[in-house]
Order: sequence, then C-alpha cells, then structure tokens
Amino acid sequence: MIDKIGKFTILNTLGTGAHSSILHVRRSDDENEYALKLVPIEDKDDLKYLEQAKHEFRVGQMLNHPNLVKVYAFETEGGWFSGPKKAKLLLEYVPGKTMDKLPLQRMAKLLRVFERVADGLTHMHKQGVYHADLKPNNLIYERGTRVKVIDYGLAWIRGEPKDRIQGTPEYMAPETVSHKLINERTDMYNFGATMYRLVTLQLPPRWMTGEDSLPMDKKIFKEQLKPVRSINPIVPEGLADLIHQCLNPDANKRPERMSQVQGTLDQLADEAAEKIDPAELEE
Repeated sequence: MIDKIGKFTILNTLGTGAHSSILHVRRSDDENEYALKLVPIEDKDDLKYLEQAKHEFRVGQMLNHPNLVKVYAFETEGGWFSGPKKAKLLLEYVPGKTMDKLPLQRMAKLLRVFERVADGLTHMHKQGVYHADLKPNNLIYERGTRVKVIDYGLAWIRGEPKDRIQGTPEYMAPETVSHKLINERTDMYNFGATMYRLVTLQLPPRWMTGEDSLPMDKKIFKEQLKPVRSINPIVPEGLADLIHQCLNPDANKRPERMSQVQGTLDQLADEAAEKIDPAELEE
C-alpha cells in the first residue's frame, strides 16, 4: 500500500498532453519504477483538471486487475493561500507503446490482446465503473499478449451525476453523442471501434459530426461502414462478426454484457492459437 508519492529520480518523459505530463520515475522510498502524472493548476479554469486527477485516483482505487493500470497515490502541492499549484498521481509504470503507434499485428496475438482488454473491462463493469474513452491510445501494449488499459480521467462511476460528456469523437457511441449515455454497451461500442481500427488500420464512420456536415443516422452509418473483411480479408470471420455486433448503432442489438464479448474472444483466441506455434504469441 503506497500512501505517499515521496522523492523520485526522473528517468524519462513518457508523454505530454494539453493539461498534463507523465514522467517515468524511480522512487527513492522503494527503488521501484513508476509513472508520475503531473497536472499543473495555474488558475481557476484549471481546477477542473484537479478534479479530474482526483477522480482518476478514486476510480483507480476501485479496480484491481492485471490488464488495468494501477493508480497508487494522489497528492497536491502548493501554498496555503493560493490553493494547489500542482496535482500528482503515482501510477504503475507500463513499458511499451500505445496501440495506435503499432503496425498491424498478427491476428492470433491480437485476438488474445483483445480478450485481455475485454477481461479488464468486464472487471471494471462489475465494480460499477465505465471507462468511457477506450481507444488504441489508451491501451499500452508491452510484448507477447501483455496489454494494459490506461487513463480513467473520463470514467463514469454508476449512480454518480455526469456533469458533461467527453470522449473521442471517432470512438463515441451514437447514444453517447445524442443522449449523453455512458454504460456497458457504450464501452462495448468504444471497444468495437478500437478493434476495428486495430485490424483494419481505418476508423468507422463517426457519430459526432462537424457543423458543416450532415448528422449521422443508422442508415447512413450502415452504408458508410466498410465491412472489416473487405478491408482486411485475413481477419477471422468470428472476429469480424463480433466487431460489427459491437458497432451496431442500435445499442440493444449489441451483446448484452462485456463478459460475453470476452468469452467469444477467448474462444476465437484459442482457435487461432491452435493453428500457430505458441512461440509466435510471445514475440
């Protein structure tokens, strides 16, 4: 149990976003390596990023799964009178790359990676948490079939008020765009869009359209969505079918539970693994 962040040596910068940076650090208390997320708070407008960091810590404390990144500690620093100047989150360090930066992977390996992600999401949903921003950039792939879901900044805890809906337009479910809904099936849509992108290297049509373009509807979406196997014929039929089920514009026609998606992927991964040398999965 880590209850404070402590002193650390900066080893590297892992990433910088619009409102945070993530460092690769070694903590002097235990000599272990971590990721340290720093969120500067310069004025009142930045207080929402402080709340987001607190929220990410709280969500992280609810989760415990090998495919979900661990969030260990949260601290703020700053003067007595001016409020916090910086929020810090101590996270599990995961070596590897985000999956948006990877070339097309072998199907047998991808199937097992997808199954691990679905298993992590199943755990999340059982805790009453929905990720709400699943996309390849929020999956860190290490090697073999090791993968972690990261970034709980937009996650929604069931039963709590939702102040505003955020997300990544290319991956958002239609009912999130139109009715601000977040639930198990919207995560499933995000996951379907993520799988689609990782097996085709293309994106499905987006529901959040610009001001100049016509609004998307189910008919146009179905016309514009290119079938997975028309783009990449080596995708197993079972996986292509599952991706299309997850991307169904009608939420009620998607699988009912993430555990069902995980079960299907598990079966498909087993079938694919039987056809290849197991060593290939570890490369």
